[in-house]
This record gives sequence, structure tokens and C-alpha cells, in this order.
Amino acid sequence: MLQIKKFFKRKDASLSANGPCTAPPTLSELQSKIEAAKRQTRLPRRLSIENLQELLSIECPDPTAEDRMRDDHQQLGQKLVRQENWADLAKVIRKADTERTLTPGAMPIAELIAYGARADVIVAAEHAINEAESTTPKAALDGIEDLERILEDHPDDYVIASIVAQSHIDIGWAWRGNGWDIEVPQRNRDAFACHFERAGEIIAPFAKKYPDSPLVAATYCAQVGGPAGKKNRVADNYEHLIDLNPLNPRPMRAMGNHLLPRWFGSYAQLELEARRTAARTEHVWGAGGYTWVQFDAISCDDEACAHLDLPFFIDGLHDILDRKPDPYTANLLAAYCANTIGQSFSGNDQADHVRAQIADCTEWIVREHLTELHPMIWAHAAHGFDNNLRIRSPHKFAASGREDAMRVMASLFKTEIAAGQRIVFTEDGPQAFAG
Repeated sequence: MLQIKKFFKRKDASLSANGPCTAPPTLSELQSKIEAAKRQTRLPRRLSIENLQELLSIECPDPTAEDRMRDDHQQLGQKLVRQENWADLAKVIRKADTERTLTPGAMPIAELIAYGARADVIVAAEHAINEAESTTPKAALDGIEDLERILEDHPDDYVIASIVAQSHIDIGWAWRGNGWDIEVPQRNRDAFACHFERAGEIIAPFAKKYPDSPLVAATYCAQVGGPAGKKNRVADNYEHLIDLNPLNPRPMRAMGNHLLPRWFGSYAQLELEARRTAARTEHVWGAGGYTWVQFDAISCDDEACAHLDLPFFIDGLHDILDRKPDPYTANLLAAYCANTIGQSFSGNDQADHVRAQIADCTEWIVREHLTELHPMIWAHAAHGFDNNLRIRSPHKFAASGREDAMRVMASLFKTEIAAGQRIVFTEDGPQAFAG
């Protein structure tokens, strides 16, 4: 660990506060909502998954158009780095960043290529960290030291600087994980702090020099999420990033998570920034800005969920799908409502009341918007969209997502299925036909 400490520095920050409260549901209302949400994901006992595939027909592209596009861009970045062609790498990323191009699923193409460029280093570091009990920290630094030397050769290139800073951020998160600070071993917290400190040192000069670059702004926001982040600047930094490209919902989701009391905000600030974001992005998302900011925060925090403005959130779900009625977004929101929220009842009465009503949204999303199935999204939703989740078998992981989705749909269409009908998902949505 001394090797890391010599390389980087360390700081701390924390904050907690309370926000507004909503009236609690009655016991009968809560029990009814929770039972309905639980039934939504139950498979009728007499139906196996094989039976369901005969009763529910839905296209399941493998890979999806979104997955294929993301893979292509990541592989381009990885190939150019393996060829040590840093000039062309910087050129293609700079072009995508300037044009603010996104995939249909709203992922910035510049960030995808940049991720491919650092992928080999991150995978090697994660492996070394997982073996850390028998491996010295130096093994987790080999790749990043190589990237630092590349940065020395290109000291004025904001693309290279972003890649190296993002590598430090990814490795920092690999050390820390997503648990509460008290749950993380001291050695891991130290490494996390060191890598984030170094990421800040790298990207800070470029944030001032290139204020209109979404890639630089995203990198700067990501490093502010580390232990040295300043609570009073987190929302401002994310606001700048969101305004650079409001079509990209990921900064909104990240801001909401970082405004939780466990990081750099409070429940009151989370609510305030969600409403401010909705107002600033209304021309793009309608009420959807509020929903995007609350999206991940309420999935992992009972109090945030309990304090949610539920009608505003649900209006946002409708507005998002009215403006982006593509298969990726429909799968994302359906899986989120059914799996991420619908399977996270905690015993907190107010939060569970809210969760049950969000889970109920699965039905209208599936019936009105779903045209094809994206199993990987459903599988990730079941794990809370954990960015640090290690997937040992992508095939089995996708299969679990498909099974979850089929069970949910079997429950939603149980009346039609019981009547002997077959459900076929078309470009216009699900249609019922005689069996």
C-alpha cells in the first residue's frame, strides 16, 4: 500500500441530512400493494419456462442493436491502443465528443471508445485486486503506470488525460466496491482515495481549459465522486455536464446517487436537484428529468424512496417513453420497475408503499411499449445495475434475465393465457391470438 500512497494522496468527506416526509399508507393499502407487486413476478406453478415460450412470443435479438453498437465502439478503442496508435484514438474520440454522438440507448460514443482504450488495464487491475491477499499492490499498478507514461508523452491532449484519469477512477472503484464506508477494509479505502486523488490531479487543468467537452466534464464529475469530493460542488459539476448534452440521462442518474447522504448530499438536496433538472431539461424529457435523477437513488436508499414525489416520478416514466419509445428504453424501464424496484421490499412501510406503486407501472410499460426482449438489461436490473458486478458467465446471466422477464410477462398476461390465448409481441406491441 505504501507504493500507492507514494503515487497518490488521500482525503475524506461526508454529509447527512433529512428531507420532506410523505403521509404513510394504511396497513391494508400497503399489504395489498406489496402482495400485488410480488405476484407480478411469480410464474404460475403449472407453467415452465419452456411452456411460456410457446405462450409468449417475443423477439430476443442476440446481440441487440444497442449491444452490437457498443461492442463495436469499445473494440475500436481497444484495437487502437493495442496497436499503440494513440494519435488515431485521440482523433476518433475527439470527433465523437465534439459531435456529442450517442447510441440509441443514449450512451456517449466517445465514452465507449475511451472505455475500450483502457479495458485491458482495468481487467488486469481488477484481477490483481481480487487476488490482493496474495498479491502486492504493485501488481494492480502495472497497467496504470504504462498509461501514465503515455500521458507524459501527450501532456496537452485532453482525450489521453481523460482515459488515464478514468482508469484511475475505475481501479479506485474496484478497490472500494459499492458498500457503505464502514464496511470497506481500510486498505481498500486508502487505495480508493489514492486513485481518485490522482484522477483529480490529471483532469482538473483540462476541465478549466475544455469546459465544452462532455468527455472531460464526465471525467471530472466521476472523480468528484471520490472521497475527496466537495459536497457543495457536486451538484454544480453535474449540472454543467447535464447541460452539455441533456439527451444523455446517465449524468442525471449519477448525480442522484451522489446526492444521497451516504455520499455528498442530503434528501432535501436530492429532491431539489431532481426538480431543478426536470425544469432545465423539460424541452427534452418533460417530467423525465425528475425520474432520471431519482432513478438509482431510490433503488438503494429507503429514505430517498419514502420521500419520493410519486406522481411526478410516474409522470416522468410516461414522458421518457413518449420521447424515447425505443426497445432499449422500454426494456430498461420495465426491468427497473419489475426487478430493481419490485424486488427490493425492505420492511420500511413508506418506502415499500412507493415501491409497490412503481412496480405496478410494469404492466402499462410492457403492454404499451415493449416490442422485443433485452435479457441483459433484465439481468442487470435484478442486481440493481451494479457497475462493479462480476459476470462469470454472460450466457447464464442473460438466461436469468430472460427467465425473469418471461415470468413477469406471464403474470401480466395471466388472464389471456388462462383463456387459452397466445401473446405475440409485434412492432405495435403485444397482441393476443387464439392458442
